[in-house]
Parts: sequence; C-alpha cells; structure tokens
Amino acid sequence: MHVIIRTYYGKDVKKLFAIGERHAAELQSLMRTVEGLVSYTLARDGRGGFAVTVCRDRRGLKQSLKLARGFLKKYAPEATLAAMQISEGKVITHVKSREPAAIQ
Repeated sequence: MHVIIRTYYGKDVKKLFAIGERHAAELQSLMRTVEGLVSYTLARDGRGGFAVTVCRDRRGLKQSLKLARGFLKKYAPEATLAAMQISEGKVITHVKSREPAAIQ
C-alpha cells in the first residue's frame, strides 16, 4: 500500500476546506471511484488542512490527485494556495477500527 499526504496553506485555504465540507458527500463519492482506494481523509489543522489518501498502489494515488484537482477547479477555480506540501511513501502498517468512525 502507498500513502500520500497533501498539506494545504494559503490565503484561500479556509474557503477550500469550507467547500470540501459543504460538498462532502460529492467528494466522498468521487474519491470512492479511485481504483485501489483504501481510505481518504480530509481534515483541518491550525494553519490550513490536509488530505490523507491510502491506496493499494501509486496509480491510485495519482488518480486521487487528479480527481482532487478537478474538484477544486470545479468549485473554486479562482482560488490560490501559497503552498502545498506533499509527502508520499509506502505504508508500513495500516490499522482499521472494528467499529465505524463517528465524525464529530
């Protein structure tokens, strides 16, 4: 399995994450089309936010990045980000809960 973490910063980042929250159902459906998807998480932090995608192979990671870019262009074509940091690697271990996660 492979993982990519995309960390977003910049003047429009709050707007972008508000769009992600407003269109969460569509974003979830979109990401579920990624071939070999294991999990996808979009989260806020103190300076912006990040997305964590885990796939069975790198091909799925590339597809998820393409879909995320298309989603952002659709809902925020004028948005600019000061930076996007990308961390990518091979998963050492991945643990899933036996119970569904509750989003709070």
